[in-house]
Amino acid sequence: MDQNAPLRDRAFRGLALLIAAIAVMLFLPAWTLAWWQAWLFLVVFTAAVLAITLYFLERDPALIERRMKAGPAAETERNQQIIQTLASAAFAAVFIVSGLDRHFGWSHLHAAVSLAGDALVLIGLFVVFLVFRENSYTAAAIAVGRDQPVISTGPYAYVRHPMYSGSLVMILGIPLALGSAWALLAFAALAALIVVRLLEEERFLVAGLPGYAAYRARTPARLIPHVW
Repeated sequence: MDQNAPLRDRAFRGLALLIAAIAVMLFLPAWTLAWWQAWLFLVVFTAAVLAITLYFLERDPALIERRMKAGPAAETERNQQIIQTLASAAFAAVFIVSGLDRHFGWSHLHAAVSLAGDALVLIGLFVVFLVFRENSYTAAAIAVGRDQPVISTGPYAYVRHPMYSGSLVMILGIPLALGSAWALLAFAALAALIVVRLLEEERFLVAGLPGYAAYRARTPARLIPHVW
């Protein structure tokens, strides 16, 4: 009997629900299915996330289990619950504003911009994949696991929060992939919330993860090497 079958079923069900929710947030405000940018984005995003999920279901199911516990309810601190609620709303706004943009024709971006946006989505997800491969303790909620070490190799050698770096690249690519300049405003709001979240996360890790303060001292960049 496959011991990972229940986890695999939950992971696939969660992914299916996520894609369905994104599709609704895109096509309902757009009020049309004739939107090639949205269909291409959904194919690119679904294929990449599915590949990552399959990889870690085979090689690190514990990571998938940790990633399944997500959202405001999974957070233990009130500040993070508020940040996660606002971030979820901003993430949804990226798609909803893009759909409204498509419906009302606010933006007129070249097709090449949409293709570049899809490329950013793939690049961002590849960075996330590298983070997952390097750090099995990468949970969706802020927590410190039993015997969790400080990871300072791979992408963590360059920035302290490579997961957020990759996520920001991916999310930046979404409005561009969908051909919406106005949805970049929602991205900006989400980026600001991610910065607030990582600053709160650092406070938590310094207090609860032995060795993190020393790692922070020798790795000055948070998100962008040699910048911040």
